[in-house]
Amino acid sequence: MTFSFKNLKVWQKARVLTVEVYRLTKNFPKSEEFGLTSQIRRAVISVASNLAEGSGRISAKDKAHYTTISYGSLMEVACQLQLAFDIGYIDEYALEAMNKMIEELSKMLICLRRSQLK
Repeated sequence: MTFSFKNLKVWQKARVLTVEVYRLTKNFPKSEEFGLTSQIRRAVISVASNLAEGSGRISAKDKAHYTTISYGSLMEVACQLQLAFDIGYIDEYALEAMNKMIEELSKMLICLRRSQLK
């Protein structure tokens, strides 16, 4: 069975971002397992998960609501990655690479939300 959210390019990009965040955070200190590592992973999972949940809603307004939640979670990831850089857990190269992905995904989410509300 194919679920409609799997066809969304924005969901596919969110999935790639999730994998990259998991790869990046596996090198965080063990002391962050229940702190920043857990928080950033939950936030990045929320991006794709809310897109999937929203795709199952009937009204455009409901779909847009979940897209908005997804966008908020993405901003949380951006914040947490900046903090990880500030603390010294990731380098500038990793932060820039992740920020590029986040910027592209944020633009896609904004466009999706606009189209859902038309």
